[in-house]
Formats: sequence, C-alpha cells, structure tokens
Amino acid sequence: MTDTTKEEKPATVPEAKQAGETLERWRWVEPTVWTERMLSALERGVKGGKWYSLMDKVYALTNLESAFKEVKRRKGGAGVDQQTIEMFEHNLEENLRKVSEELASGRYRPRAIKRTWIPKPGSREKRPLGIPTVRDRVVQAALRHVLEPIFEREFAEQSYGFRPKRGCKDALRRVKKLLEAENHWVVDADLKSYFDTIPHERLIERVEERVSDGRIIGLLREYLNQEVMETMTSWRPEEGTPQGAVITPPTMLQTQ
Repeated sequence: MTDTTKEEKPATVPEAKQAGETLERWRWVEPTVWTERMLSALERGVKGGKWYSLMDKVYALTNLESAFKEVKRRKGGAGVDQQTIEMFEHNLEENLRKVSEELASGRYRPRAIKRTWIPKPGSREKRPLGIPTVRDRVVQAALRHVLEPIFEREFAEQSYGFRPKRGCKDALRRVKKLLEAENHWVVDADLKSYFDTIPHERLIERVEERVSDGRIIGLLREYLNQEVMETMTSWRPEEGTPQGAVITPPTMLQTQ
C-alpha cells in the first residue's frame, strides 16, 4: 500500500503565485466586496492574521443588492413575517436602504426563524428546517460574501462539502486517484445531529481567530441565538445552527 502519511495533516488550499492567477482562483467571490487589492491581501495574509473593519462591506448597498439576487435565485418561502421574495422586491430599493441603515447604526436585529420539518432522505425520520425571513436571508448572504473567502483560504485541500466550486464529483475524482494509488481502506463516519449541536462559544472562538470586527462577531451571535418559532411555541437555542439559513450549509436550498 502506498505511504499516505503526508495526508495525516491535510494541506490547505495552495496560494496563487501571480496576480492573474489570484484573480482566476477567486473568480467566484463577490466582486462588490472583494476588490483586487483585498484579494491580494487575502493571498499575502493580513497583519496579525486577523481582518478588521468588515461590517461596512456587509451593509454596502451594492453587496446587499447582490445578496438579494442570490436569495431570489434560490427561491424559498416567507418567514414568520409572511413576507415573500416578491413582496420584498416590490419595494426593493427602500427595503435594502433600511436594512443597510439598521446594520450601520447597530439597530438591526434578526427576526425569529420559522421551524418546519421535511423528510430525511433514506429514512423515516424528519429533519428540522429553519426558515429565516427574506430580509434576514439577504443580510446573511451579504455576510457570507464577506466571510467565506477568509476561511476558504485555510480549508483543507482534501475537503469538498459545502464549498464554492467543489462538490461530490470532485470528491469522487479524489477517491478514484487514491484507489489507483492502491489505497483500499475506507472509513465512513457520521456525527448524529451535528449541526443541531454545534457549541456556540467554540464556533465564535474559531471565527475570532481570523475576524476582529466586534460588529461582525455580534451579528453572528445574533444569528446563533435567533428565536425559533414552531406552531404556538418559541425558544432560543443554546447550541447548534439553524438548518435552512443562508449561512449554514445543510438544506439551504430546500426552504419551502
């Protein structure tokens, strides 16, 4: 069997060597946020390894406009306020301006998440799905535009789940190469209710390793502690992330 000890500590995504290569590698990022100058800083690494003053990029109208287009493209139903994507779009300019002002002033607060249940593939069980309001989905998309590249830069080269420009076929190609190299051991593991049990403080600590903007951290805390409404009851989760939100991977395309 081929020696694979070099994979015990997965390598991170390799850095680009030239300016043109940098732009090509990060072609998927939101251009209204990640300018060529910011991408160069992303490749080189910022001072102290942490990013400051990011909130202004979240509430920039150009970013919010792009975020709404993303939310509209993914479709999905109304949240607890019963406002549909079409209703939000009817007064789009005013709605985005208001959200931008609330984020800039610190007055923005996410609304409750509507809890529903959907069938779990291959099982009789059902999976909880949280549906944020359209307004909150727009802000989450704008927030992801800012944060995703920062952490994507450091993710393992051999990971494929819920990452831009990567998917199941890429993972299968990797498996094929390993098999061709005469590696025949496969380990299959699953963490039960993983996204429902993510510890909030540990998650925030990991984000703080790269982000020092207190307003961004505060916004993330707001989302982690969002009220959840199901029929006539409501509660605030002490752990886990709502499956179905833009900033949490699973079932984000299945909002009803």
